[in-house]
Amino acid sequence: MWRAAAPLRALCRAPLPPPPAPRRRAVSVAVTPAAGLADERVDTRVAGLSAGQAVTLRAVVADERGCLFQSCAHYRADGRGQLHLGTDASHGGDYTGVEPMGLFWSLAPAGMERPYQRLVPRSTGTPMRVEVLVHQGHSGPGAIHGPVMAKAEVQRWFTAPGVRRIRLKEGGVRGSLFLPPGDGPFPGVIDMYGDEGGLIEFRSSLLATRGFAALSLPYFDFEDLPKVMKEFNLEYFEEAARFLQRHPKVKGPGVGVIGTGKGAELALSMITFLPEVVAAVCISGCSSNTVADLHYGEMTLPGLRFDMNKVSVSDTGVFDTFEALDDPTNPANSPCTIPIEKAEGHFLLVVGEDDRMWKSSLYAQLAIGRLRQHGKENFALLSYPGAGHRIDPPSTPFCPVAVDRVLGVPVLGGGESKAHAYAQEHSWGKIQEFLHLHLG
Repeated sequence: MWRAAAPLRALCRAPLPPPPAPRRRAVSVAVTPAAGLADERVDTRVAGLSAGQAVTLRAVVADERGCLFQSCAHYRADGRGQLHLGTDASHGGDYTGVEPMGLFWSLAPAGMERPYQRLVPRSTGTPMRVEVLVHQGHSGPGAIHGPVMAKAEVQRWFTAPGVRRIRLKEGGVRGSLFLPPGDGPFPGVIDMYGDEGGLIEFRSSLLATRGFAALSLPYFDFEDLPKVMKEFNLEYFEEAARFLQRHPKVKGPGVGVIGTGKGAELALSMITFLPEVVAAVCISGCSSNTVADLHYGEMTLPGLRFDMNKVSVSDTGVFDTFEALDDPTNPANSPCTIPIEKAEGHFLLVVGEDDRMWKSSLYAQLAIGRLRQHGKENFALLSYPGAGHRIDPPSTPFCPVAVDRVLGVPVLGGGESKAHAYAQEHSWGKIQEFLHLHLG
Protein backbone atom coordinates (compact mmCIF):
# COMPACT_ATOMS: atom_id res chain seq x y z
CA MET A 1 0.00 0.00 0.00
CA TRP A 2 2.83 2.40 0.82
CA ARG A 3 4.56 1.67 -2.45
CA ALA A 4 1.35 2.49 -4.36
CA ALA A 5 1.09 5.88 -2.64
CA ALA A 6 4.61 7.01 -3.66
CA PRO A 7 3.64 8.15 -7.18
CA LEU A 8 0.78 10.13 -5.66
CA ARG A 9 3.19 11.99 -3.37
CA ALA A 10 5.50 12.73 -6.37
CA LEU A 11 2.54 14.10 -8.32
CA CYS A 12 1.64 16.36 -5.43
CA ARG A 13 5.17 17.76 -5.37
CA ALA A 14 5.17 18.60 -9.19
CA PRO A 15 5.10 22.39 -9.94
CA LEU A 16 1.87 23.85 -11.21
CA PRO A 17 1.84 25.11 -14.85
CA PRO A 18 2.35 28.92 -15.20
CA PRO A 19 -0.79 31.02 -15.52
CA PRO A 20 -1.70 32.05 -19.10
CA ALA A 21 -0.15 35.36 -20.27
CA PRO A 22 -2.55 38.29 -20.24
CA ARG A 23 -4.22 38.65 -23.61
CA ARG A 24 -2.70 41.52 -25.57
CA ARG A 25 -5.10 44.12 -26.87
CA ALA A 26 -5.36 44.41 -30.67
CA VAL A 27 -3.76 47.48 -32.23
CA SER A 28 -6.30 50.01 -33.46
CA VAL A 29 -6.19 53.39 -35.23
CA ALA A 30 -9.02 55.91 -35.06
CA VAL A 31 -9.32 58.99 -37.28
CA THR A 32 -12.14 61.33 -36.31
CA PRO A 33 -14.28 62.52 -37.82
CA ALA A 34 -14.28 59.56 -40.18
CA ALA A 35 -16.12 61.78 -42.67
CA GLY A 36 -15.62 65.54 -42.60
CA LEU A 37 -14.79 68.65 -44.57
CA ALA A 38 -11.44 68.80 -46.32
CA ASP A 39 -10.49 72.16 -44.78
CA GLU A 40 -10.94 70.88 -41.21
CA ARG A 41 -8.48 68.99 -39.00
CA VAL A 42 -8.86 65.36 -38.02
CA ASP A 43 -7.81 63.71 -34.76
CA THR A 44 -5.65 60.60 -35.22
CA ARG A 45 -4.96 58.15 -32.35
CA VAL A 46 -3.37 54.70 -32.16
CA ALA A 47 -3.89 52.29 -29.24
CA GLY A 48 -2.87 48.75 -28.29
CA LEU A 49 0.89 49.12 -28.96
CA SER A 50 3.70 48.12 -26.61
CA ALA A 51 5.30 50.88 -24.57
CA GLY A 52 7.83 52.70 -26.76
CA GLN A 53 7.02 50.58 -29.81
CA ALA A 54 8.26 51.98 -33.14
CA VAL A 55 5.65 52.28 -35.87
CA THR A 56 5.26 53.98 -39.23
CA LEU A 57 1.99 55.74 -39.97
CA ARG A 58 1.15 55.95 -43.64
CA ALA A 59 -1.59 57.69 -45.64
CA VAL A 60 -2.61 56.40 -49.08
CA VAL A 61 -5.11 57.86 -51.56
CA ALA A 62 -5.88 57.45 -55.25
CA ASP A 63 -7.12 60.39 -57.31
CA GLU A 64 -9.92 60.18 -59.89
CA ARG A 65 -7.46 58.99 -62.55
CA GLY A 66 -6.19 56.18 -60.32
CA CYS A 67 -2.84 57.85 -59.57
CA LEU A 68 -1.59 56.78 -56.14
CA PHE A 69 -0.38 59.32 -53.57
CA GLN A 70 1.15 58.44 -50.20
CA SER A 71 2.98 59.80 -47.17
CA CYS A 72 4.59 58.32 -44.07
CA ALA A 73 5.93 59.35 -40.66
CA HIS A 74 7.79 57.60 -37.82
CA TYR A 75 6.39 57.50 -34.28
CA ARG A 76 7.01 55.77 -30.95
CA ALA A 77 4.21 54.79 -28.58
CA ASP A 78 4.06 56.33 -25.12
CA GLY A 79 4.26 54.32 -21.88
CA ARG A 80 0.65 53.22 -22.25
CA GLY A 81 1.18 51.97 -25.80
CA GLN A 82 -0.73 54.88 -27.33
CA LEU A 83 -0.12 57.58 -29.94
CA HIS A 84 -1.86 60.91 -30.51
CA LEU A 85 -0.79 62.86 -33.58
CA GLY A 86 -2.09 66.04 -31.96
CA THR A 87 0.56 65.87 -29.21
CA ASP A 88 3.19 63.30 -30.23
CA ALA A 89 6.06 64.16 -32.55
CA SER A 90 7.11 62.36 -35.71
CA HIS A 91 10.79 61.42 -35.64
CA GLY A 92 11.23 60.89 -39.37
CA GLY A 93 9.63 60.07 -42.69
CA ASP A 94 8.03 62.84 -44.74
CA TYR A 95 7.93 65.32 -41.83
CA THR A 96 9.08 65.70 -38.23
CA GLY A 97 7.59 67.31 -35.14
CA VAL A 98 4.03 67.57 -33.87
CA GLU A 99 1.92 67.88 -37.03
CA PRO A 100 -1.69 66.70 -36.61
CA MET A 101 -2.33 66.99 -40.37
CA GLY A 102 1.16 66.10 -41.59
CA LEU A 103 0.07 62.83 -43.21
CA PHE A 104 -2.37 64.81 -45.37
CA TRP A 105 -0.33 67.83 -46.50
CA SER A 106 2.74 65.67 -47.21
CA LEU A 107 0.91 63.34 -49.64
CA ALA A 108 2.97 62.98 -52.86
CA PRO A 109 2.93 60.71 -55.92
CA ALA A 110 3.97 57.16 -55.05
CA GLY A 111 7.29 55.92 -56.42
CA MET A 112 5.73 54.06 -59.34
CA GLU A 113 3.73 57.13 -60.45
CA ARG A 114 4.75 59.99 -62.72
CA PRO A 115 6.37 62.64 -60.48
CA TYR A 116 5.38 66.29 -60.03
CA GLN A 117 1.63 65.72 -60.09
CA ARG A 118 -0.78 67.68 -57.89
CA LEU A 119 -3.42 65.94 -55.81
CA VAL A 120 -6.36 68.16 -56.75
CA PRO A 121 -9.96 66.92 -56.64
CA ARG A 122 -11.68 67.17 -60.00
CA SER A 123 -15.08 66.29 -58.58
CA THR A 124 -16.55 67.99 -55.54
CA GLY A 125 -19.52 65.63 -55.27
CA THR A 126 -17.55 62.63 -54.00
CA PRO A 127 -15.11 62.51 -51.08
CA MET A 128 -11.39 61.94 -51.22
CA ARG A 129 -10.96 58.58 -49.47
CA VAL A 130 -7.71 58.42 -47.52
CA GLU A 131 -6.56 55.16 -45.93
CA VAL A 132 -4.42 55.57 -42.79
CA LEU A 133 -2.27 52.52 -41.95
CA VAL A 134 -0.11 51.59 -38.97
CA HIS A 135 2.98 49.57 -39.94
CA GLN A 136 5.31 47.71 -37.61
CA GLY A 137 8.74 49.36 -37.27
CA HIS A 138 10.20 52.41 -38.99
CA SER A 139 10.40 52.44 -42.79
CA GLY A 140 11.32 55.41 -44.94
CA PRO A 141 9.49 56.92 -47.92
CA GLY A 142 9.69 54.54 -50.87
CA ALA A 143 10.85 51.60 -48.74
CA ILE A 144 9.02 48.32 -48.20
CA HIS A 145 6.89 48.86 -45.11
CA GLY A 146 6.51 46.44 -42.22
CA PRO A 147 3.37 44.38 -41.55
CA VAL A 148 0.12 46.33 -41.26
CA MET A 149 -1.05 46.36 -37.64
CA ALA A 150 -4.19 48.48 -38.08
CA LYS A 151 -5.91 50.69 -40.64
CA ALA A 152 -8.80 53.11 -40.99
CA GLU A 153 -10.43 55.09 -43.80
CA VAL A 154 -11.28 58.78 -43.62
CA GLN A 155 -13.47 60.64 -46.10
CA ARG A 156 -12.47 64.23 -46.94
CA TRP A 157 -15.46 66.09 -48.40
CA PHE A 158 -15.18 69.30 -50.42
CA THR A 159 -18.83 70.18 -50.12
CA ALA A 160 -21.28 70.11 -47.22
CA PRO A 161 -24.79 68.61 -47.28
CA GLY A 162 -27.23 71.05 -48.83
CA VAL A 163 -24.70 72.95 -50.96
CA ARG A 164 -26.01 73.24 -54.52
CA ARG A 165 -23.81 73.16 -57.64
CA ILE A 166 -25.21 74.84 -60.76
CA ARG A 167 -23.33 74.58 -64.07
CA LEU A 168 -23.43 77.87 -65.94
CA LYS A 169 -23.91 78.83 -69.56
CA GLU A 170 -25.22 82.35 -69.00
CA GLY A 171 -24.46 84.40 -72.11
CA GLY A 172 -20.72 84.10 -72.52
CA VAL A 173 -20.05 83.09 -68.90
CA ARG A 174 -18.98 79.54 -68.12
CA GLY A 175 -18.30 77.79 -64.83
CA SER A 176 -20.07 76.50 -61.74
CA LEU A 177 -22.02 78.37 -59.10
CA PHE A 178 -22.02 76.89 -55.59
CA LEU A 179 -24.81 78.04 -53.26
CA PRO A 180 -24.94 77.39 -49.50
CA PRO A 181 -28.04 75.74 -48.02
CA GLY A 182 -30.78 78.09 -46.91
CA ASP A 183 -32.58 81.09 -48.31
CA GLY A 184 -29.71 83.58 -48.14
CA PRO A 185 -28.88 86.08 -49.37
CA PHE A 186 -25.16 85.25 -49.20
CA PRO A 187 -22.01 87.24 -49.94
CA GLY A 188 -20.92 86.53 -53.52
CA VAL A 189 -17.36 85.61 -54.55
CA ILE A 190 -15.80 84.84 -57.95
CA ASP A 191 -13.02 82.25 -57.74
CA MET A 192 -10.22 81.91 -60.32
CA TYR A 193 -6.97 79.95 -60.60
CA GLY A 194 -3.90 80.46 -62.77
CA ASP A 195 -2.43 79.18 -66.02
CA GLU A 196 -3.68 75.61 -65.41
CA GLY A 197 -6.79 76.53 -67.38
CA GLY A 198 -10.06 74.66 -67.22
CA LEU A 199 -12.56 74.54 -64.37
CA ILE A 200 -11.18 74.14 -60.84
CA GLU A 201 -14.02 73.92 -58.33
CA PHE A 202 -12.77 72.67 -54.96
CA ARG A 203 -12.06 76.09 -53.42
CA SER A 204 -15.45 77.40 -54.55
CA SER A 205 -17.29 74.44 -53.04
CA LEU A 206 -15.43 74.91 -49.75
CA LEU A 207 -16.29 78.62 -49.77
CA ALA A 208 -19.95 77.67 -50.22
CA THR A 209 -19.73 75.40 -47.16
CA ARG A 210 -18.54 78.52 -45.28
CA GLY A 211 -21.55 80.60 -46.33
CA PHE A 212 -20.47 82.23 -49.62
CA ALA A 213 -22.19 82.06 -52.99
CA ALA A 214 -19.07 81.12 -54.95
CA LEU A 215 -18.70 81.21 -58.73
CA SER A 216 -15.86 79.03 -60.01
CA LEU A 217 -14.89 80.94 -63.15
CA PRO A 218 -12.72 79.42 -65.90
CA TYR A 219 -11.30 81.83 -68.44
CA PHE A 220 -9.55 79.61 -70.98
CA ASP A 221 -9.33 75.97 -72.09
CA PHE A 222 -12.90 75.12 -71.07
CA GLU A 223 -15.82 74.34 -73.38
CA ASP A 224 -16.03 77.17 -75.96
CA LEU A 225 -13.61 79.51 -74.17
CA PRO A 226 -10.23 80.29 -75.81
CA LYS A 227 -7.87 77.32 -75.78
CA VAL A 228 -4.75 79.29 -74.85
CA MET A 229 -3.84 82.48 -72.99
CA LYS A 230 -3.34 84.76 -75.98
CA GLU A 231 -5.51 87.73 -75.07
CA PHE A 232 -8.43 88.41 -72.75
CA ASN A 233 -11.38 90.78 -72.73
CA LEU A 234 -12.36 92.18 -69.34
CA GLU A 235 -15.96 92.23 -70.56
CA TYR A 236 -16.11 88.46 -69.94
CA PHE A 237 -15.23 89.00 -66.28
CA GLU A 238 -17.60 91.99 -66.11
CA GLU A 239 -20.45 89.79 -67.32
CA ALA A 240 -19.60 87.22 -64.62
CA ALA A 241 -19.51 89.90 -61.91
CA ARG A 242 -22.88 91.32 -63.00
CA PHE A 243 -24.44 87.86 -63.15
CA LEU A 244 -23.32 87.10 -59.60
CA GLN A 245 -24.24 90.54 -58.26
CA ARG A 246 -27.79 90.27 -59.65
CA HIS A 247 -28.39 86.68 -58.53
CA PRO A 248 -31.34 86.55 -56.08
CA LYS A 249 -29.30 84.49 -53.61
CA VAL A 250 -26.45 87.04 -53.52
CA LYS A 251 -26.43 89.77 -50.91
CA GLY A 252 -24.79 92.67 -52.77
CA PRO A 253 -24.41 95.50 -53.41
CA GLY A 254 -20.92 94.38 -54.49
CA VAL A 255 -19.16 91.06 -54.95
CA GLY A 256 -15.69 89.81 -54.16
CA VAL A 257 -13.08 87.92 -56.14
CA ILE A 258 -10.33 85.51 -55.11
CA GLY A 259 -7.56 84.49 -57.50
CA THR A 260 -4.25 82.64 -57.52
CA GLY A 261 -1.35 83.37 -59.88
CA LYS A 262 -2.77 84.71 -63.15
CA GLY A 263 -6.17 84.63 -61.46
CA ALA A 264 -4.86 87.01 -58.76
CA GLU A 265 -3.64 89.41 -61.40
CA LEU A 266 -7.05 89.32 -63.11
CA ALA A 267 -8.64 89.95 -59.71
CA LEU A 268 -6.57 93.17 -59.46
CA SER A 269 -7.85 94.30 -62.87
CA MET A 270 -11.43 93.45 -61.96
CA ILE A 271 -11.48 95.48 -58.76
CA THR A 272 -9.70 98.32 -60.55
CA PHE A 273 -12.07 98.67 -63.50
CA LEU A 274 -15.35 97.02 -62.47
CA PRO A 275 -17.52 98.84 -59.90
CA GLU A 276 -19.37 95.60 -59.12
CA VAL A 277 -16.21 94.20 -57.47
CA VAL A 278 -15.54 95.65 -54.01
CA ALA A 279 -13.09 93.15 -52.46
CA ALA A 280 -10.18 91.23 -54.00
CA VAL A 281 -8.06 88.43 -52.52
CA CYS A 282 -4.87 88.12 -54.57
CA ILE A 283 -2.73 85.04 -53.86
CA SER A 284 0.77 85.00 -55.37
CA GLY A 285 -0.13 87.48 -58.10
CA CYS A 286 1.69 90.15 -60.09
CA SER A 287 0.91 93.86 -59.87
CA SER A 288 1.23 94.16 -63.66
CA ASN A 289 -0.66 92.39 -66.43
CA THR A 290 1.33 89.40 -67.69
CA VAL A 291 1.61 87.13 -70.74
CA ALA A 292 -1.76 87.88 -72.40
CA ASP A 293 -2.92 91.36 -73.39
CA LEU A 294 -6.04 92.51 -71.53
CA HIS A 295 -8.62 94.58 -73.41
CA TYR A 296 -11.50 96.61 -71.97
CA GLY A 297 -13.34 98.84 -74.40
CA GLU A 298 -10.72 101.07 -75.99
CA MET A 299 -8.14 100.30 -73.30
CA THR A 300 -5.43 97.67 -73.58
CA LEU A 301 -3.00 96.53 -70.89
CA PRO A 302 -0.15 94.72 -72.65
CA GLY A 303 1.25 91.68 -70.89
CA LEU A 304 4.75 91.36 -69.48
CA ARG A 305 6.60 88.57 -71.23
CA PHE A 306 8.71 85.68 -70.01
CA ASP A 307 12.29 85.59 -71.27
CA MET A 308 13.06 81.89 -71.65
CA ASN A 309 16.77 82.70 -71.78
CA LYS A 310 16.51 83.57 -68.08
CA VAL A 311 15.02 80.20 -67.13
CA SER A 312 17.47 77.89 -65.38
CA VAL A 313 17.19 74.10 -65.41
CA SER A 314 18.42 71.85 -62.58
CA ASP A 315 20.30 68.58 -63.04
CA THR A 316 17.00 66.77 -62.45
CA GLY A 317 15.26 68.71 -65.22
CA VAL A 318 13.25 71.10 -63.04
CA PHE A 319 12.74 74.57 -64.54
CA ASP A 320 13.24 77.68 -62.38
CA THR A 321 11.34 80.67 -63.81
CA PHE A 322 12.01 83.06 -60.91
CA GLU A 323 14.06 85.55 -62.97
CA ALA A 324 12.25 85.06 -66.29
CA LEU A 325 9.38 87.58 -66.14
CA ASP A 326 10.10 91.05 -67.54
CA ASP A 327 10.93 93.57 -64.81
CA PRO A 328 7.73 95.48 -63.94
CA THR A 329 9.80 98.33 -62.45
CA ASN A 330 11.46 99.02 -65.82
CA PRO A 331 9.90 102.27 -67.14
CA ALA A 332 9.57 100.61 -70.54
CA ASN A 333 7.08 98.17 -68.96
CA SER A 334 4.92 100.80 -67.26
CA PRO A 335 2.04 100.34 -69.76
CA CYS A 336 1.58 96.84 -68.27
CA THR A 337 1.02 98.17 -64.74
CA ILE A 338 -2.50 97.72 -63.38
CA PRO A 339 -3.64 101.14 -62.07
CA ILE A 340 -4.97 99.72 -58.80
CA GLU A 341 -5.08 103.18 -57.20
CA LYS A 342 -8.35 103.65 -59.12
CA ALA A 343 -10.04 100.91 -57.13
CA GLU A 344 -12.62 101.92 -54.54
CA GLY A 345 -12.69 98.50 -52.89
CA HIS A 346 -10.29 96.65 -50.60
CA PHE A 347 -7.35 94.32 -51.28
CA LEU A 348 -5.99 91.31 -49.40
CA LEU A 349 -2.56 90.33 -50.75
CA VAL A 350 -1.34 86.82 -49.84
CA VAL A 351 2.22 85.79 -50.69
CA GLY A 352 4.74 83.08 -49.87
CA GLU A 353 8.19 84.53 -49.32
CA ASP A 354 9.79 81.45 -50.92
CA ASP A 355 7.66 81.61 -54.09
CA ARG A 356 10.00 80.53 -56.91
CA MET A 357 7.44 80.73 -59.72
CA TRP A 358 7.92 84.47 -59.77
CA LYS A 359 8.62 87.36 -57.38
CA SER A 360 5.20 87.62 -55.76
CA SER A 361 6.60 89.20 -52.57
CA LEU A 362 8.17 91.99 -54.64
CA TYR A 363 4.98 92.43 -56.68
CA ALA A 364 2.92 92.78 -53.48
CA GLN A 365 5.30 95.49 -52.25
CA LEU A 366 5.03 97.29 -55.59
CA ALA A 367 1.24 97.21 -55.31
CA ILE A 368 1.33 98.53 -51.75
CA GLY A 369 3.78 101.27 -52.75
CA ARG A 370 1.53 102.36 -55.58
CA LEU A 371 -1.53 102.51 -53.31
CA ARG A 372 0.32 104.48 -50.65
CA GLN A 373 1.74 106.83 -53.26
CA HIS A 374 -1.86 107.79 -54.00
CA GLY A 375 -2.77 108.13 -50.32
CA LYS A 376 -4.60 104.82 -50.04
CA GLU A 377 -4.52 102.28 -47.20
CA ASN A 378 -7.28 100.00 -48.50
CA PHE A 379 -5.17 96.85 -48.31
CA ALA A 380 -3.89 94.13 -45.99
CA LEU A 381 -0.86 91.89 -46.54
CA LEU A 382 -0.34 88.29 -45.43
CA SER A 383 3.30 87.37 -46.07
CA TYR A 384 4.48 83.87 -45.08
CA PRO A 385 8.16 82.97 -44.63
CA GLY A 386 9.00 79.62 -46.20
CA ALA A 387 5.75 79.31 -48.16
CA GLY A 388 5.77 78.69 -51.90
CA HIS A 389 3.62 79.77 -54.83
CA ARG A 390 0.26 78.03 -54.65
CA ILE A 391 -1.34 78.69 -51.28
CA ASP A 392 -4.53 76.62 -51.23
CA PRO A 393 -7.11 75.74 -48.53
CA PRO A 394 -5.80 73.88 -45.43
CA SER A 395 -4.15 70.45 -45.75
CA THR A 396 -3.97 70.61 -49.55
CA PRO A 397 -0.87 68.49 -50.33
CA PHE A 398 2.28 70.57 -50.68
CA CYS A 399 3.68 70.39 -54.22
CA PRO A 400 6.99 72.29 -54.53
CA VAL A 401 7.44 71.22 -58.17
CA ALA A 402 4.56 70.71 -60.60
CA VAL A 403 4.28 70.11 -64.34
CA ASP A 404 3.35 73.43 -65.96
CA ARG A 405 0.41 73.12 -68.32
CA VAL A 406 1.75 75.70 -70.78
CA LEU A 407 5.41 74.66 -70.83
CA GLY A 408 4.78 70.95 -70.31
CA VAL A 409 7.80 70.65 -68.01
CA PRO A 410 8.23 70.51 -64.21
CA VAL A 411 8.47 74.04 -62.79
CA LEU A 412 9.71 75.01 -59.34
CA GLY A 413 7.02 76.55 -57.15
CA GLY A 414 9.20 76.83 -54.06
CA GLY A 415 8.47 76.59 -50.39
CA GLU A 416 9.17 74.31 -47.43
CA SER A 417 6.44 71.83 -46.54
CA LYS A 418 5.81 72.72 -42.90
CA ALA A 419 5.88 76.49 -43.48
CA HIS A 420 3.64 76.15 -46.52
CA ALA A 421 1.13 74.05 -44.59
CA TYR A 422 0.98 76.75 -41.91
CA ALA A 423 0.41 79.44 -44.55
CA GLN A 424 -2.51 77.49 -46.01
CA GLU A 425 -4.23 76.97 -42.67
CA HIS A 426 -3.70 80.51 -41.38
CA SER A 427 -4.58 82.35 -44.59
CA TRP A 428 -7.82 80.39 -45.11
CA GLY A 429 -9.36 81.83 -41.96
CA LYS A 430 -8.07 85.33 -42.72
CA ILE A 431 -9.46 85.21 -46.27
CA GLN A 432 -12.92 84.37 -44.96
CA GLU A 433 -12.71 87.14 -42.35
CA PHE A 434 -11.71 89.64 -45.04
CA LEU A 435 -14.53 88.64 -47.40
CA HIS A 436 -17.15 88.71 -44.64
CA LEU A 437 -15.91 92.13 -43.50
CA HIS A 438 -16.23 93.75 -46.91
CA LEU A 439 -19.14 91.79 -48.38
CA GLY A 440 -21.29 91.47 -45.26
